[in-house]
Amino acid sequence: MTTHHLDSSKLHNFWDNSIPPRLRIKPGDTVVFETVEASVNQITPQSTNEDIGRLDFGRVNAVTGPVYVEGAEPGDGLEVEVLSLKHKGWGWNAVIPHFGLLADEFPDPYLHIYKLGAKYCEFRKDILIPYEPFCGEMGVAPRQIGRLDAIPPRENGGNLDTRHLGAGTKIIFPVWIPGALFSCGDAHSAQGDGEINGTGIESPMTVTLRFNLHKQANLAEMRFITAPRRKLTVADGGGYYVTTAQGPDLFKNAQQAVRYMLDHLTSEYHMTRAQAYCLCGVAVDLKISQIVDAPNFMVSAYLPLSIFVRPRVTPKKKRSLKRKPKGTSRARRTRR
Repeated sequence: MTTHHLDSSKLHNFWDNSIPPRLRIKPGDTVVFETVEASVNQITPQSTNEDIGRLDFGRVNAVTGPVYVEGAEPGDGLEVEVLSLKHKGWGWNAVIPHFGLLADEFPDPYLHIYKLGAKYCEFRKDILIPYEPFCGEMGVAPRQIGRLDAIPPRENGGNLDTRHLGAGTKIIFPVWIPGALFSCGDAHSAQGDGEINGTGIESPMTVTLRFNLHKQANLAEMRFITAPRRKLTVADGGGYYVTTAQGPDLFKNAQQAVRYMLDHLTSEYHMTRAQAYCLCGVAVDLKISQIVDAPNFMVSAYLPLSIFVRPRVTPKKKRSLKRKPKGTSRARRTRR
């Protein structure tokens, strides 16, 4: 089996089955992709809020590829096994005006830059989010002729923003044209289920994937298998603070559950509403808690409490708090 490398010198931010492949591989081969963050170099660690307001959406969500897999035919399934994702030290998420679940409530741009480590993404010194990377964009060439926007997900894949597609996961895409023509990018260092504010921790990364074929799988859409014993939460046993909203409209319920969460974050953790909205995007999971008891359904927003780092008393300080006054100790020894 061969390992190939594909740099980010040539990208595409649309899906089109006429794009010529940059690489040809065989089933069983591995490809190391260099990917750019979602803004495609419009945002850097030195950027400001104003740079978010100037984003050119005609350039965003570019992917690296395509890769032609020999033997892949329409009706097959292309298995993509995620081997590793390595960040490059930084990432960002943002309030993009009029975008996200609460688009109409956030008209002003706000940018949040993260420092990335081996295990955590630093929101601020007292809020550390587990590093759980995945590719936001993955997919194969569509069967339709012509260009398709990269922003929404489609039957060929696309902007999946599914945070459980990390290392160890196997994703199976339906193949629509010979060779499949796979591409990936838009990596996230962390994200909550729902990508509430429209951004995860957008990060340039090196992504290593292994490819195989499932002949005549006849899939209508993507499916995936998570790694054995892979944790599907970032709670680490710390528990959750959960806000809920009920009503007949799941979308509106999701919005209201997030509003309640924003109220909680701003009042309890000394942050602005824009900062809280960003934190929701990268750490809060939206869940459909109940969808059968008509006319009202329930959506819950789960905030993992383990991300909050609380100052602890050092062992030395603990001992000093327990120590008795010297005079008291001497008096006790004298009485003995």
